[in-house]
Amino acid sequence: MKYRMREIFSTIQGEGRNTGLPATFIRFAGCNLSCPWCDTRRQAKDFLALSEIMAKVRKFRNRAVIVTGGEPTTVVGIGDVLKKLKDEGYWLALETNGLRAIPEIEMFDYVSVSPKYFYRTKYIGADILKKANEVRIVAESTGMEAFCRKMRETIQATDYYISPLDEHGKMHYRRAFNLMLRLNESLSVKTAVWPPWSLSIQTHKVLGLK
Repeated sequence: MKYRMREIFSTIQGEGRNTGLPATFIRFAGCNLSCPWCDTRRQAKDFLALSEIMAKVRKFRNRAVIVTGGEPTTVVGIGDVLKKLKDEGYWLALETNGLRAIPEIEMFDYVSVSPKYFYRTKYIGADILKKANEVRIVAESTGMEAFCRKMRETIQATDYYISPLDEHGKMHYRRAFNLMLRLNESLSVKTAVWPPWSLSIQTHKVLGLK
C-alpha cells in the first residue's frame, strides 16, 4: 500500500503547549476541507509505502512524531502507520480539523484540534471530535467570538489557543490578540472557567523555520 504524502521533515513544534519541541512531522496529502487561506498544499508530492515512511522518520533523532496534513484522519490505513511508530517507541501527536473522530485516536499521546470558522456549519454535527489536549483556532476574521465559545463548549480540552492568520505571508497577530482579549473578557469569574484563552503565535514562522 502506498500513502499519499506531502513531506516528512524535522523541525520544532511552533504552536500550542508543545512549542519548541523537536519533532518529526509526517505531513499527509489530501484534506476534507479547502480553506482559502491554507498555507499547505493538499496535492500528493510522493507516494510512499510504510517501510519508506519509517526509513525517513528513522533518519531524524527526534523521539516525537507529529502527524499532520492535509487532514490525517481521512488517510486510509493510517492505523498501520501509527502502530509501527508506537511499536518503535515514538511519542505521537495528531493535528486535525476535528471533523472526524477516528478509532485510532487512542493511539495518539497528544491531540490538537483546529476547528475552522470558514466551515463553521460543519461543526454542528455529532461526529466531530469531542475531546483533545488542546484546541487551536485561527483568527480568520472578526466576529468569531460565538464560534470560539461554541467550540470550547463542544470540545473538552486542557488548553485553548487563538492563532494568527497567515494570509499570503502576512501574519495577522493583532487580530488574533484582540480576539483572545475579547474572549477572556467574557469569561465569568463566578463560573470559574479555566484556563483562559492563550495566544499561539506560530513560533516556527517567526524564526523562519519550516
